[in-house]
Amino acid sequence: MEKIVIEGGVALKGSVEISGAKNSSLPILAATALFGGEYTINNVPRISDVETMLKLLETLGAEAFFEGNSVSINTKKISKHEAPYDLVKTMRASVLAWGSLLGRFGRARISFPGGCAIGDRPIDQHIKGFEALGYKTNIDGGYLESISAKETGGSYKFAVKSVTGTENLILSSVLAKRSTVLYNCAVEPEVEDLINFLSSLGAAINQKGETIEVFPVTSLNPQSKPYRVIPDRIEAGTFLALGSIAGNEIEILNCEPKHLDEARRAIESVGSKIQGQGLSALKVSSPLTVSPTDIETNPYPFFPTDLQAQLMSVLVLANGVSKITENVFPNRFIHIAELRKLGAEISLKGNVATVRGVKELVGANMQASDLRASASLLIGALSAKGKSEVRRIYHLDRGYESIDNKLQSLGARIWREKE
Repeated sequence: MEKIVIEGGVALKGSVEISGAKNSSLPILAATALFGGEYTINNVPRISDVETMLKLLETLGAEAFFEGNSVSINTKKISKHEAPYDLVKTMRASVLAWGSLLGRFGRARISFPGGCAIGDRPIDQHIKGFEALGYKTNIDGGYLESISAKETGGSYKFAVKSVTGTENLILSSVLAKRSTVLYNCAVEPEVEDLINFLSSLGAAINQKGETIEVFPVTSLNPQSKPYRVIPDRIEAGTFLALGSIAGNEIEILNCEPKHLDEARRAIESVGSKIQGQGLSALKVSSPLTVSPTDIETNPYPFFPTDLQAQLMSVLVLANGVSKITENVFPNRFIHIAELRKLGAEISLKGNVATVRGVKELVGANMQASDLRASASLLIGALSAKGKSEVRRIYHLDRGYESIDNKLQSLGARIWREKE
């Protein structure tokens, strides 16, 4: 086990390059199981979640090679249709193999998914959607067993927006017998990235806002050139938040500004200045004093739940009272208790956190509870006086590529130690 040690209170300046999107890489890698072939995916972050997805695909029969930030994968020999518990329990995105295996074999056996402890994330939308498209699912010994019960395809309207649900139903529909229409779909850039990848292989998918039509094909084409994953908007947003701490000035390279509109509005509302630096870079400069603000999380294109914790770590130093309303995962506030250890004043009622800004934070020992909470604790520790330690950083490594090295390049005094 490792921990991260931080000596805070140092102004951070310089540039940082954003890695490929975790939440695009995982569904795209899962999609390679849909049709046997040889694939090359570039700009893939070297994070533990990607390693887990590759292990899952190898368990199914794929051959994968990860060099730098490029994955070469051959899925021709995939013959199994079961995603085992030992892998799926560690990462919720493993459930995306469900749609690919159904599309390829007409059956799949998937362990109930694991992942971050950020509240209930039910899979009922997946099950109901598969049923509407002609797949029957039974629960047996902690596994979800689905099989095509009739001619596949049809229509389904999501009761609530679900990113992995949307992606799973798309994957199961590409090689279906009939056309599929999906309503009230998630419209995150990562969903669009999956659609673009599948379309590059000959899939016939039409997205009009929250409605997605899939016109089935009998096979996919060989990949003609490597596919490049979009930049990680959540990592970029994390550095926008970090750049809002007094004295910090960070240039964010290899990002996609159009995916960051709401994050930019939120960061600018606390007084930070954000400037475009060409087509794929932004520069954030902190205000002299952080202004309070009120934020609500909602599905894309609104402010993302995955940046809620990071913004809170900025607002704890604001000159006034802020409110954060969490509408996506109402219980996603475990990080509050840890930020209080630094001296933050935060109260919680239902899904609304009230943040009363303090003049300074003081280093403390903290424990990460989930991926994005980990990032918020780093931001808090970097802005605090004295030394902090953050434990259970395996959460951090699930979604941020070499973040400690990136922070060191900005001047942060941060390092890892064995426990």
